[in-house]
Amino acid sequence: MATDTSSERIEAVTTELRKIAVFADLPADQLAWLAGRFEEIQLSAGEVFVRPAEPVVWLAVIVEGEILWQSAGDPDGPVYTAAAGQVTGLLPYSRLTHSKGIGRAVVPTRMLRLHKDNFPEMLQRIPEIGSRLVAIMADRIRETTRIQTQHEKLMALGKLSAGLAHELNNPAAAAQRAAVSLREALETVRDASIRLARHALSAEQRETILSFEHKAQQYNKLSTVYPLAQSDREDRITAWLEEHQVPEPWKIAAVLADVGIEVPSLESLSREVGEKVISDALIRIASVLTIFRLIGEIESSTWRISDLVRAIKEYSYMDQAALQQVDIHHGIETTLTILGHRLKQGVTVIRDYDINVPPICAHGGELNQIWTNLIDNAIDAMNGNGELRIRTRLNLDRITVEIGDNGPGIPPEIQGRIFDPFFTTKGVGQGTGLGLDIACRIARNHHGNIRVVSTPGDTRFQVDLPIKQPASQASPG
Repeated sequence: MATDTSSERIEAVTTELRKIAVFADLPADQLAWLAGRFEEIQLSAGEVFVRPAEPVVWLAVIVEGEILWQSAGDPDGPVYTAAAGQVTGLLPYSRLTHSKGIGRAVVPTRMLRLHKDNFPEMLQRIPEIGSRLVAIMADRIRETTRIQTQHEKLMALGKLSAGLAHELNNPAAAAQRAAVSLREALETVRDASIRLARHALSAEQRETILSFEHKAQQYNKLSTVYPLAQSDREDRITAWLEEHQVPEPWKIAAVLADVGIEVPSLESLSREVGEKVISDALIRIASVLTIFRLIGEIESSTWRISDLVRAIKEYSYMDQAALQQVDIHHGIETTLTILGHRLKQGVTVIRDYDINVPPICAHGGELNQIWTNLIDNAIDAMNGNGELRIRTRLNLDRITVEIGDNGPGIPPEIQGRIFDPFFTTKGVGQGTGLGLDIACRIARNHHGNIRVVSTPGDTRFQVDLPIKQPASQASPG
């Protein structure tokens, strides 16, 4: 598009530029020079003005409306917006060459734009404009980093939440199933007990049944059940129950076989309580054993849920001061619990903890972010199958935590870039390239550092941290 240099147009553009803070106080001759080189474009709502991989050659001033920009191939990624009065697009000294996303107008929008070929003369004619536009670029970098960091944290939180939901669902579902079965077992016990009462049992018969129940519960605690032996035992018990006309013998046989009861014990019980009573006695005994088993399942499931909730609280260090004495080993183990759903795919954890490592003064929740990023990356590097090696060592007044894997390693040509913000080797939508940058910044905030040593089959991230923080960061005592 050719630039209109008519005096009316220059005056109109000059008026528009005076409304923009960056240009508002420039002398009339400088504004006139800029106005003569800016061109105006108008966008309808939803219209695309830049596409992925297109060259970026324009500085843009939004006069009316609003635009948004989003990374290519990442519909859930962060969205950046710019409204009327803002300067955007390519800025002087920027190394941006091609668009990495798509830009479109949110509402009908009017923009003024200046081609980059005018930058050298603009900076020469208007020296102060350079520092102003560099300040805008710095603000944009900070805002982009902030948004990307938030996005990275949300992505990490989403992954942890999905894994925890899965981990919590398993014991919760098991407890729910056990509760339903428990209700059925209690009804069966009640009915069997009523029928036994109608038999007008003697004190000896009642004592015999109760004693058998108690011994069966002890068998359940002590017996080691082998699948083939249990199957054979169940067949023998089923045959005996059928012979004595016990209803639904397959249900009772499975329960009795599980706790190691054999046919001779049933024969002895039958002789003592009588043939008329044995059926209801065994139904009651099997139901009582089932109830105890179900109670154990509910207890185990709720303990698992409680452990996970406790791990979440310890992972985030809720309700604790920002700086505290942190047990590094406990923090790593809590992180492993949180990431347990990923370890189950085929990861073997090898621990080599130095028992001499003392608690360190730190932000516990932040350190757990380091362990999460490093462990998660190690699992990704191994495609979920391999050895995760965790080692700690005390080095005078500092500690070293080493997290390694036996994956393919990091190519030497990119090892120097892996801590750079936004650098990632993962596919689109799988990472923002900020995980290691966040870990590195957390380590630096603790007056520590992170380094990496990598060869095929042996990658090790080493986190070096001081035991005590400087006096200016008061220790929690």
